[in-house]
Amino acid sequence: MSVPRIFDRKALALHRARAARIAGDGFLAREAADGIAERLGGVKRVFDRVLDIVLDDEERLAAGAEAYDLATSVLSLHTVNDLPGVLLQVRQALRPDGLFLAALFGGETLTELRQSFAAAEIAVTGGVSPRIAPFGDVRDLGGLLQRAGFALPVADVERTVVRYGDLMQLIRDLRAMGETNALVERNRKPISRALQAAATAHYAANFAGPDGKLRATFDIVYLTGLGAAREPAAAAGARQRQGAAGGGARHRRAQHRRKNPADGDVRRTTGSRRCRAGPASRSGASGCFADRSGSPCPPSSSIIRD
Repeated sequence: MSVPRIFDRKALALHRARAARIAGDGFLAREAADGIAERLGGVKRVFDRVLDIVLDDEERLAAGAEAYDLATSVLSLHTVNDLPGVLLQVRQALRPDGLFLAALFGGETLTELRQSFAAAEIAVTGGVSPRIAPFGDVRDLGGLLQRAGFALPVADVERTVVRYGDLMQLIRDLRAMGETNALVERNRKPISRALQAAATAHYAANFAGPDGKLRATFDIVYLTGLGAAREPAAAAGARQRQGAAGGGARHRRAQHRRKNPADGDVRRTTGSRRCRAGPASRSGASGCFADRSGSPCPPSSSIIRD
């Protein structure tokens, strides 16, 4: 059975090369890297062989079998066509007690932009074309960890709400991150002025705060698992930490201020909360997946880009 092509790998490479040339403020990549570092901070072991997950154009991972103690990925796996296959390759590259840690966009990422372009296109052209990539639900992503054979799979989500002065500032950030439209079925024609104006108007009417700033949601999903579908002795501490976190939300508070000459101040204005459910699984294996079916998880952070 062939894997459906959702993303154009050549377009992705071009977008990321352009992002590297722009060298913009990678604040969300830093947020994701900090999240991975926080999770690694609770692991009391030394990782001798570390794999930074990089795929070729065919989404193959150049790594030997059971060769690595740790495999990590920061904001790249959400644009993979065959994520189950890639996760299987990662698991096979890990030693039986090796650790996998990844951060990727998921959930309701860019929901405001998706809705605004859809409404604008219906009004202007009478139809909708794919402009925003599909993002995986945290429970579905946790299920993929189990499917790939990881032990102690954990999937949790942290939300960052970014507030922009105008829509073009958001587009510039997406371009600087290499996250503009790379869907295979995307419309290759430039966005018309009428469509851009309609999308801007819809965004401002539906997703602006009292101060007129436009909010943009970014859900970062963190995936964690051990290299084999069994529970080695080294995992006992990890299971205890998961059990402690399963009964409710953990809080961490941070305040920082950083300056980007191009975009003005970037300020974290709230603390953060990570929502997790207790161990649960459709297949019966142990796991921990964030449950957002009840009270919504509040923003993990709010960033202003003036």
